[in-house]
Amino acid sequence: MSRHIVPTVIATSLAVAALSAASVKFTSTWKSPDAGAITFAGTKMAALVISRDDSLRMSGEEALVRELQGLGLQAVATYRIAPKEELQKPETARPWFERSGVGGVVAVRPVSAETRETYTPATWVGANYNHFWSYYGYGWGAVYIPASTDRETIVIVETTVYSLSNDQLVWAAVSETKNPKDLQRFVGDLVKETVKEMRKQGLARGAVRQ
Repeated sequence: MSRHIVPTVIATSLAVAALSAASVKFTSTWKSPDAGAITFAGTKMAALVISRDDSLRMSGEEALVRELQGLGLQAVATYRIAPKEELQKPETARPWFERSGVGGVVAVRPVSAETRETYTPATWVGANYNHFWSYYGYGWGAVYIPASTDRETIVIVETTVYSLSNDQLVWAAVSETKNPKDLQRFVGDLVKETVKEMRKQGLARGAVRQ
Protein backbone atom coordinates (compact mmCIF):
# COMPACT_ATOMS: atom_id res chain seq x y z
CA MET A 1 0.00 0.00 0.00
CA SER A 2 1.38 3.40 -0.94
CA ARG A 3 2.33 5.54 2.04
CA HIS A 4 0.55 8.46 0.39
CA ILE A 5 -2.86 6.79 0.55
CA VAL A 6 -2.54 5.24 4.02
CA PRO A 7 -4.07 8.28 5.84
CA THR A 8 -7.08 8.23 3.50
CA VAL A 9 -7.53 4.49 4.01
CA ILE A 10 -7.31 4.94 7.77
CA ALA A 11 -9.87 7.75 7.78
CA THR A 12 -12.23 5.65 5.65
CA SER A 13 -11.74 2.59 7.83
CA LEU A 14 -12.51 4.61 10.95
CA ALA A 15 -15.69 5.91 9.39
CA VAL A 16 -17.04 2.43 8.69
CA ALA A 17 -15.60 0.60 11.71
CA ALA A 18 -17.86 -1.24 14.13
CA LEU A 19 -19.28 0.83 16.96
CA SER A 20 -17.67 -1.21 19.74
CA ALA A 21 -15.36 0.63 22.14
CA ALA A 22 -11.81 1.17 20.97
CA SER A 23 -8.89 -0.08 23.04
CA VAL A 24 -5.31 1.06 22.57
CA LYS A 25 -2.74 -1.70 23.02
CA PHE A 26 1.01 -1.15 22.83
CA THR A 27 2.49 -4.14 21.00
CA SER A 28 6.12 -3.02 21.30
CA THR A 29 8.09 -0.26 23.01
CA TRP A 30 11.72 0.84 23.06
CA LYS A 31 13.58 3.19 25.36
CA SER A 32 17.04 4.66 24.80
CA PRO A 33 19.68 3.61 27.36
CA ASP A 34 20.38 7.34 27.74
CA ALA A 35 16.75 8.23 28.44
CA GLY A 36 17.35 8.34 32.19
CA ALA A 37 19.59 11.36 31.76
CA ILE A 38 17.05 13.26 29.65
CA THR A 39 14.18 15.32 31.02
CA PHE A 40 11.76 17.48 29.08
CA ALA A 41 10.84 19.59 32.10
CA GLY A 42 11.20 23.24 31.09
CA THR A 43 11.52 22.25 27.42
CA LYS A 44 9.05 23.27 24.73
CA MET A 45 7.64 20.11 23.14
CA ALA A 46 6.19 19.99 19.65
CA ALA A 47 3.16 17.74 19.19
CA LEU A 48 3.41 16.28 15.69
CA VAL A 49 0.92 14.06 13.86
CA ILE A 50 2.35 12.89 10.54
CA SER A 51 -0.67 12.70 8.28
CA ARG A 52 -1.93 14.20 5.02
CA ASP A 53 -5.42 14.29 6.51
CA ASP A 54 -5.64 17.84 7.91
CA SER A 55 -8.51 17.02 10.28
CA LEU A 56 -6.64 14.08 11.78
CA ARG A 57 -3.39 16.05 11.98
CA MET A 58 -4.78 19.18 13.62
CA SER A 59 -7.17 17.51 16.06
CA GLY A 60 -4.52 14.97 17.00
CA GLU A 61 -1.90 17.62 17.68
CA GLU A 62 -4.26 19.69 19.81
CA ALA A 63 -5.26 16.62 21.82
CA LEU A 64 -1.62 15.73 22.32
CA VAL A 65 -0.84 19.28 23.45
CA ARG A 66 -3.57 19.08 26.10
CA GLU A 67 -2.24 15.79 27.44
CA LEU A 68 1.35 17.03 27.55
CA GLN A 69 0.27 20.22 29.31
CA GLY A 70 -1.59 18.04 31.79
CA LEU A 71 1.82 16.65 32.76
CA GLY A 72 3.11 20.16 33.31
CA LEU A 73 5.11 20.24 30.08
CA GLN A 74 5.23 23.14 27.63
CA ALA A 75 3.68 22.00 24.37
CA VAL A 76 2.70 23.44 21.00
CA ALA A 77 0.90 21.93 18.02
CA THR A 78 3.22 21.67 15.03
CA TYR A 79 0.63 23.06 12.63
CA ARG A 80 0.83 26.30 14.62
CA ILE A 81 4.60 26.45 14.16
CA ALA A 82 4.85 26.35 10.38
CA PRO A 83 2.72 26.30 7.21
CA LYS A 84 1.60 22.86 6.06
CA GLU A 85 3.67 22.93 2.89
CA GLU A 86 6.82 23.69 4.89
CA LEU A 87 6.37 20.76 7.27
CA GLN A 88 6.72 17.91 4.81
CA LYS A 89 10.46 18.27 4.17
CA PRO A 90 13.14 18.34 6.88
CA GLU A 91 15.15 21.11 5.21
CA THR A 92 12.17 23.48 5.20
CA ALA A 93 10.66 22.38 8.53
CA ARG A 94 13.82 22.54 10.64
CA PRO A 95 14.24 26.35 10.61
CA TRP A 96 10.65 26.78 11.85
CA PHE A 97 11.25 24.39 14.75
CA GLU A 98 14.48 26.16 15.64
CA ARG A 99 12.90 29.62 15.54
CA SER A 100 10.10 28.37 17.79
CA GLY A 101 12.59 27.18 20.40
CA VAL A 102 11.36 23.58 20.30
CA GLY A 103 13.61 21.19 22.23
CA GLY A 104 11.64 17.97 21.95
CA VAL A 105 9.07 16.31 19.71
CA VAL A 106 6.36 13.73 20.28
CA ALA A 107 5.52 12.36 16.83
CA VAL A 108 2.49 10.18 16.09
CA ARG A 109 2.35 8.47 12.69
CA PRO A 110 -0.55 6.30 11.49
CA VAL A 111 1.05 3.35 9.73
CA SER A 112 -1.80 1.23 8.44
CA ALA A 113 -5.41 0.14 8.80
CA GLU A 114 -6.40 -3.42 8.16
CA THR A 115 -9.41 -5.67 8.52
CA ARG A 116 -8.99 -8.97 10.31
CA GLU A 117 -11.46 -11.81 10.49
CA THR A 118 -12.11 -13.85 13.62
CA TYR A 119 -13.63 -17.26 12.89
CA THR A 120 -16.04 -18.83 15.40
CA PRO A 121 -16.56 -22.56 14.75
CA ALA A 122 -19.95 -24.24 14.66
CA THR A 123 -21.31 -25.13 18.11
CA TRP A 124 -23.80 -27.77 19.09
CA VAL A 125 -25.98 -27.12 22.12
CA GLY A 126 -27.85 -29.89 23.94
CA ALA A 127 -27.44 -33.29 25.60
CA ASN A 128 -24.20 -35.23 25.29
CA TYR A 129 -23.45 -37.98 22.78
CA ASN A 130 -22.57 -40.77 25.19
CA HIS A 131 -25.63 -42.98 24.55
CA PHE A 132 -27.75 -43.49 21.47
CA TRP A 133 -31.08 -42.84 23.14
CA SER A 134 -29.76 -39.74 24.80
CA TYR A 135 -28.52 -38.64 21.41
CA TYR A 136 -31.82 -39.63 19.76
CA GLY A 137 -33.84 -37.26 21.89
CA TYR A 138 -31.13 -34.64 21.50
CA GLY A 139 -31.00 -35.10 17.75
CA TRP A 140 -34.63 -34.16 17.34
CA GLY A 141 -34.49 -31.13 19.56
CA ALA A 142 -30.94 -29.77 19.43
CA VAL A 143 -30.31 -26.17 18.37
CA TYR A 144 -27.56 -25.64 15.81
CA ILE A 145 -25.57 -22.41 15.86
CA PRO A 146 -23.86 -21.98 12.47
CA ALA A 147 -20.27 -20.90 12.14
CA SER A 148 -19.77 -17.15 11.94
CA THR A 149 -17.07 -14.73 10.93
CA ASP A 150 -16.63 -11.39 12.67
CA ARG A 151 -14.64 -8.56 11.12
CA GLU A 152 -12.66 -6.06 13.14
CA THR A 153 -10.70 -3.00 12.05
CA ILE A 154 -7.16 -2.67 13.41
CA VAL A 155 -5.40 0.72 13.20
CA ILE A 156 -1.63 0.59 13.73
CA VAL A 157 0.21 3.70 14.90
CA GLU A 158 3.88 4.42 15.53
CA THR A 159 4.82 6.96 18.22
CA THR A 160 8.31 8.39 18.72
CA VAL A 161 9.78 10.89 21.18
CA TYR A 162 12.87 12.87 20.19
CA SER A 163 15.17 15.21 22.03
CA LEU A 164 16.12 17.89 19.51
CA SER A 165 18.82 19.35 21.73
CA ASN A 166 20.61 15.98 21.59
CA ASP A 167 19.22 15.03 18.16
CA GLN A 168 18.34 11.67 19.69
CA LEU A 169 15.49 9.18 19.69
CA VAL A 170 14.46 8.76 23.32
CA TRP A 171 11.41 6.48 23.18
CA ALA A 172 9.37 4.65 20.55
CA ALA A 173 6.28 2.48 20.50
CA VAL A 174 3.86 0.70 18.17
CA SER A 175 0.21 0.51 19.17
CA GLU A 176 -2.88 -1.19 17.83
CA THR A 177 -6.44 0.07 18.24
CA LYS A 178 -9.36 -2.27 17.58
CA ASN A 179 -12.62 -1.06 16.13
CA PRO A 180 -12.23 2.67 16.77
CA LYS A 181 -15.65 4.20 17.18
CA ASP A 182 -14.89 7.49 15.47
CA LEU A 183 -11.94 9.63 14.48
CA GLN A 184 -12.04 12.10 17.37
CA ARG A 185 -12.38 9.44 20.05
CA PHE A 186 -9.66 7.33 18.46
CA VAL A 187 -7.19 10.23 18.46
CA GLY A 188 -8.12 11.20 22.00
CA ASP A 189 -7.69 7.68 23.36
CA LEU A 190 -4.42 7.23 21.51
CA VAL A 191 -2.73 10.38 22.80
CA LYS A 192 -3.93 9.74 26.37
CA GLU A 193 -2.41 6.28 26.38
CA THR A 194 0.76 7.57 24.73
CA VAL A 195 1.27 10.24 27.38
CA LYS A 196 0.57 7.69 30.12
CA GLU A 197 3.37 5.55 28.70
CA MET A 198 5.68 8.57 28.56
CA ARG A 199 4.97 9.27 32.20
CA LYS A 200 5.67 5.63 33.14
CA GLN A 201 9.01 5.86 31.33
CA GLY A 202 9.98 8.98 33.29
CA LEU A 203 10.03 11.26 30.25
CA ALA A 204 8.15 13.96 32.16
CA ARG A 205 10.48 13.77 35.15
CA GLY A 206 10.80 17.08 36.93
CA ALA A 207 7.71 18.57 35.33
CA VAL A 208 5.13 20.14 37.61
CA ARG A 209 1.61 18.75 37.22
CA GLN A 210 -0.93 21.42 36.39
